[in-house]
Amino acid sequence: MALGVATAVRNTKMGKMADAVDAGAGAGLLRLYDGTRPITGGSVTNLLVELTFSTTSFGSPSSGAIAANAIAAVLSSLSGTATWFRIVDSANTFVCDGEVGTDLVLNNAVIASGVLVEITSVVLTDGDS
Repeated sequence: MALGVATAVRNTKMGKMADAVDAGAGAGLLRLYDGTRPITGGSVTNLLVELTFSTTSFGSPSSGAIAANAIAAVLSSLSGTATWFRIVDSANTFVCDGEVGTDLVLNNAVIASGVLVEITSVVLTDGDS
């Protein structure tokens, strides 16, 4: 059986993750990639588009999860299918990697050059429930 962690502790962990995204001098960044997701924090594949979080990236933790605040849509200059994402702070310090369709929902994972990329939701959940 996996380790079970109290919700209050999980909320604290997720609050620290949100703090890490906001740690740089500016807003954190959400980068969408195609291809196979590397090992956590590993070398990246093809960057499709970079979006910028709000100044405060995530709301308050609840039930061991944090939901992103609004992220402005951007036009992509590349084409591909978004399969995974990386979140970094504004100083490019790695925070986390995740799966498109699981942790992050897009208006359309198939991205075409010149098309607006909109994030429907980003909810990061601590796995130690």
